[in-house]
Amino acid sequence: MTVSLAPSASAVEALDWGRIAADLDAAGHALTGPLLDAEGCAALAALYPVDAPFRSRVVMERHGFGKGEYKYFAHPLPDAIRALRAPLYRRLAPIANRWNAAMGLDARYPAEHDAFLARCHAAGQTRPTPLLLKYGPGDYNCLHQDLYGETVFPLQIAILLSAPVVDFTGGEFVLTEQRPRMQSRATVVPLIQGEGVIFAVDQRPVQGSRGTYRVRHRHGVSPVRAGERFTLGIIFHDAA
Repeated sequence: MTVSLAPSASAVEALDWGRIAADLDAAGHALTGPLLDAEGCAALAALYPVDAPFRSRVVMERHGFGKGEYKYFAHPLPDAIRALRAPLYRRLAPIANRWNAAMGLDARYPAEHDAFLARCHAAGQTRPTPLLLKYGPGDYNCLHQDLYGETVFPLQIAILLSAPVVDFTGGEFVLTEQRPRMQSRATVVPLIQGEGVIFAVDQRPVQGSRGTYRVRHRHGVSPVRAGERFTLGIIFHDAA
């Protein structure tokens, strides 16, 4: 099955990037607004039972990750994902570079995603990381980070493909942040179908009274109470 959604690249450019950058700086996450329509969401979710687009399947309970399952896409990625991944990276790279500079980290990211992937591949990270996640009643995803190797892009995005209330209940997207010498703080991020949340993979800078410090983030999904929930995850670094 082929999924082609050419308008998604223009949808990325139409986002309010000034507001997104401000939200990422303030909270470590930002809602995109609509990226995919209901038809596009359904077409991506319908890929799940098909073997050809994927390189592997993970049953979360077997690894202590939670309950539910997900599949990593294989090369070549579906057109719809490639049409989102490159323009999203292009917009996020300046934010990632600004964050690393503020945290005193040496890594800087090229303007184009192909150049960053070449860096991943040179480091032995050659397996694609975009994934499709499937949750049913009682399924959940434990708090975690998607690192996959030494070469890491510090932002990623999850796009909800199912409609809350209509297709499922529960299954809220959850983020936590751990500030130095403080208790972790949790945030529940409400998403609508076709909307994405951009968030920190690991750490981000926060300006304090004594200078900049690093806040660490994790993300997960609360238990689904009823129905079925599909999510597209777009990670910009490849895996070792």
